[in-house]
Amino acid sequence: MAIRKSAKQPVTRSSGDVFADLRLPNAEEKQTKVRLAVAINQIIEDQHLAQGTAARRLKINQPKISALSNYRLEGFSVERLMNFLTALDRDVDIVIRRKPRSGRTGRILVTAA
Repeated sequence: MAIRKSAKQPVTRSSGDVFADLRLPNAEEKQTKVRLAVAINQIIEDQHLAQGTAARRLKINQPKISALSNYRLEGFSVERLMNFLTALDRDVDIVIRRKPRSGRTGRILVTAA
């Protein structure tokens, strides 16, 4: 089978937020939830917690742990995800500061330490 060469497609550099790049509604919230879920899932993995054990620790049922581990985050608020982190013995610090004068809008950044 011959391989056809196609016309070059322009490449657009990502902003770092796939949800914003796709112009999805509530992109910033979605990105925040994913970053929180990544931290939660990493802690669960690092502690070798079974889903049932993690569910008991977070006071939710096992299917919700499964949804969380598969990043199906529709039923989780940012606040709830932060509460899961505190239940997993993590501190969550929220820092509010003036944005740089770059002209971009303010942003929310989640960083796991």
